[in-house]
Amino acid sequence: MTSGTPGNPGTPGNPDGTEAPAEASAGGGRKRPATVTTDTARPEGGGRAAPGDASAPARQWPLLTVLTLAGTGLLVVGTDPFPQAFRVGAMLIGAALLVGAVMRRVLPSVGMLAVRSRFTDMITYGVMGGLIVLLALMVQPGPWLKIPFLEEILHLTVT
Repeated sequence: MTSGTPGNPGTPGNPDGTEAPAEASAGGGRKRPATVTTDTARPEGGGRAAPGDASAPARQWPLLTVLTLAGTGLLVVGTDPFPQAFRVGAMLIGAALLVGAVMRRVLPSVGMLAVRSRFTDMITYGVMGGLIVLLALMVQPGPWLKIPFLEEILHLTVT
């Protein structure tokens, strides 16, 4: 059975009138035409963060802010200019992700910083940034933050 008769040029999902391959639905022997994805949806807030006549860096300032903070953290870790450089650099990297989470929540448009939905981006950036900062505070030797129950768990697994 073809859907391309003179009075009926085709179905809404298949306008050229050719018959599409059908899949059996979970409800029984009824078949429905296969759908084809033709485009991807833009993430929420995925527009420009500045007017279109602004330069490219100005339009992507939220992403550049996060990358600059993370790059500064990597530079501090890589050059090791002072005794606690690893800890401070890792905290800068975590702070960059936390700043990204805050910007994703507060700003209506963040340019290429928007990867997924607003909620997913905020959770992902926030959890990853928080964990990096927490681990940077707990790194040995001489941690700046001590969590007693984690020390007990570590002693139970090592001994």
